[in-house]
Amino acid sequence: MVKRVGILGIGTYLPENVVTNHDLAEKLNTSDEWIRSRTGILERRNAPIEMLTSEMATEAGKIAIRDAGLSPKDIGMILVATVTPDYAFPSVASVVQERLGIPSGTPAMDISAACSGFVYGMVTAMHFIQAGSYPYVLVIGAEKFSSIIDWADRSTAVLFGDGAGAIVLGCVYEDRGIISFELGADGARGKHLLADPMVSMSGREVFKFAVRQMPLTVESVVQKAGLKNEDIDFLIPHQANTRIIETARERLALPEEKVSVTVNRYGNTSAASIPLSLAYEIQQGTINDNDIVVLVGFGAGLTWGAVCLRWGK
Repeated sequence: MVKRVGILGIGTYLPENVVTNHDLAEKLNTSDEWIRSRTGILERRNAPIEMLTSEMATEAGKIAIRDAGLSPKDIGMILVATVTPDYAFPSVASVVQERLGIPSGTPAMDISAACSGFVYGMVTAMHFIQAGSYPYVLVIGAEKFSSIIDWADRSTAVLFGDGAGAIVLGCVYEDRGIISFELGADGARGKHLLADPMVSMSGREVFKFAVRQMPLTVESVVQKAGLKNEDIDFLIPHQANTRIIETARERLALPEEKVSVTVNRYGNTSAASIPLSLAYEIQQGTINDNDIVVLVGFGAGLTWGAVCLRWGK
């Protein structure tokens, strides 16, 4: 029997500095109304200039390990999803290994799939655990987008925030955990969202991609699980903007109370957005044991990915 893999612990880190739309309006040709109407974002967090992505990742990982009832020496592998690493190399994952005191020799690597990166990391970890290679894998999504934003470009400067979210994956009861997954990419359209070195985006093209691909991916992963859309108890989409989320929600015929929206609080945190939203919803008590939960990401690459899981250990 294939081992069922699920989430054993979760942790997050958000910088203390809150940047509101009014703060941005003082620096850019924009306004609170302009940002809200187009994105739904009210505020986002920016890390201090001197803070590295690895520092945020470490803090989130530390909490996730503790929440799982484990110690750093129990972690068999570290995967960090990020497109804002401290350096070209070493990887953020290697830095996190040292910072957390995870034993030398433990494999550590970064995953670059932008806003889909966290889901890519989950699926990669699942396969290593199912293969019997490692009992527990630490998966982190961490981004410092404030370091690659052109602050004179209001079309992107208002969107992104900094933060980190982490989970520990391991074996769970056979009726819990990840049931199905889907990953994909369309490199031919990668030019629509890139960083060289600052972020540039064809907003219209990315929007069209997201509102089409997100519901298709959710429906596919639910069907692979032998379920239907109405079986979804909670959907946690990548938090790009509320218009994308709302359009996808309507196409999936899901009620508002079954879809997470945290982009208003955190902005678009790329690979960190799904674990940050997951942690928020757990804190709010909106996800319960035995719930069918779908996590779905989409972003630069252009990439997409989703997992369907039954909540619980």
